[in-house]
Amino acid sequence: MQGVRSLDCSLAMSSLNLNVDVNQNGDIKKADTLDDINDIDFSKLLEKPRPLNIERLRSLDERSLTELSGSPQLRNADNASRVHDHADYVASPSVGRRSGFNTPRSVHGFESHPMVGEAWDALRRSMVYFRGQPVGTIAAVDNSEEKLNYDQVFVRDFVPSALAFLMNGEPDIVRNFLLKTLRLQSWEKKIDRFQLGEGVMPASFKVFHDPVRNHETLIADFGESAIGRVAPVDSGFWWIILLRAYTKSTGDSSLADMPECQKGIRLILSLCLSEGFDTFPTLLCADGCCMIDRRMGVYGYPIEIQALFFMALRCALLVLKHDGEGKEMVEQIVKRLHALSYHMRSYFWLDLKQLNDIYRYKTEEYSHTAVNKFNVIPDSLPEWIFDFMPSHGGFFIGNVSPARMDFRWFALGNCIAILSSMATPEQSTAIMDLIESRWEELVGEMPLKVCYPAIESHEWRIVTGCDPKNTRWSYHNGGSWPVLLWLLTAACIKTGRPQIARRAIEVAEARLHKDNWPEYYDGKLGRYVGKQSRKCQTWSIAGYLVAKMMLEDPSHVGMVALEEDKQMKPVMRRSNSWTC
Repeated sequence: MQGVRSLDCSLAMSSLNLNVDVNQNGDIKKADTLDDINDIDFSKLLEKPRPLNIERLRSLDERSLTELSGSPQLRNADNASRVHDHADYVASPSVGRRSGFNTPRSVHGFESHPMVGEAWDALRRSMVYFRGQPVGTIAAVDNSEEKLNYDQVFVRDFVPSALAFLMNGEPDIVRNFLLKTLRLQSWEKKIDRFQLGEGVMPASFKVFHDPVRNHETLIADFGESAIGRVAPVDSGFWWIILLRAYTKSTGDSSLADMPECQKGIRLILSLCLSEGFDTFPTLLCADGCCMIDRRMGVYGYPIEIQALFFMALRCALLVLKHDGEGKEMVEQIVKRLHALSYHMRSYFWLDLKQLNDIYRYKTEEYSHTAVNKFNVIPDSLPEWIFDFMPSHGGFFIGNVSPARMDFRWFALGNCIAILSSMATPEQSTAIMDLIESRWEELVGEMPLKVCYPAIESHEWRIVTGCDPKNTRWSYHNGGSWPVLLWLLTAACIKTGRPQIARRAIEVAEARLHKDNWPEYYDGKLGRYVGKQSRKCQTWSIAGYLVAKMMLEDPSHVGMVALEEDKQMKPVMRRSNSWTC
């Protein structure tokens, strides 16, 4: 879970003046029409008729980025209009429609598991209110342990909760959350004497109640209280992804159309798209800037950040207005997506053939014709990777930078790669093949390993700085995190492999509720409740609910899935041995 933060409430209020007004307009305005629909066929999963009968136009997901960059929408500001991405498999907005889990038997014939009702009760107990309005869910409702920062609303943690509420036809809390965090983005952010970028989103916030004045205030943490004082790079990306999910689920574009939201998106992406000394389209990051928020050797170009960056860019294209200031931003996004997809598919991808090619790499190559472009030393290949790599399968490795490849598997980055279509269809299938082939290693007795394998002994001392929380097969160092179940399920459904998700959910159901919804599990197979794991962890609860609702109604996956742009650059093979 997130590192310990010791917030001084009075100091934070005086320095940040975080008095945030509540938007009293909670009405959800449905769109009169859907501007366009994706040409995506999920009929094999749903096998039910589409009741929607409107004129179908090609969506941004279906159209190529190349076509978009030269389209009249960008050339003519007067005619510019944003394209909405309602996919075929999202037949209608979900506002007012609750999940089948609220009845003894769902509409699709799945028997509701007894722990579903308990999960909803626990999720509702975690809700946070600000001046009478629900604005999020706290990280954990565990009164047996010191609260530390687990009584705060974390941006990344709230995402599965938000999806659960959206799928259950309760969008108000999501709308409120998006607006409150947007307001917090505008406040001055300083660590010591250094001011953070204007677009940085908070890692978390909490509601402070002044009993004397009977007044509530929001207090935010932008990294100034975090372990290592690292700003959350992923928060802004999750915010954009959630905004698109809200718009897609409700059919209500009024929130995304607000000038404040449009500006917030531009500020977030301006931090990432500014020109500098970078020679790669990937984002250079510090250790601890994402879900793995402690020192774990993920500095540089971690797969989690690159995949979230890619998805946020694609979601931004769908919610940004293509006129005025938005037009220039859209053009930058299109260029970056082309470069980023090419880079990730070419240099981060690893399968058996590519592993063999790296094993045979020559070093010290100079010139643009070099095959070993990053001068990776073959002797640096870890021994475990040769046995771990199946004959059929592959994955995006953890990190690629000069003379360094981190070959560890990271679940979140690979699942997001599938959902965002950063992975090609062939690569997505290969990732699923890997999970099936290495079920014991990656799923075991509790889904899902946050990374694999664990680092230990001397390497653990060097990489983590002897971190007592990230010992081998614990926490971020090979621990098993139930929250990842929703990401795995979404990826399985998108690739047409729902049976994998169903099997993983059955594994989780055997223990998750009985163990009181732990934050994470320890051990090589995920057999033991984590040694410092909080109980009644909100995103463990929400992740399970979202996974169940997605299996019940696969159309929900449309909130978090994007189809491949067919004009993206093809995968480049780094080895020329195949031409011989």
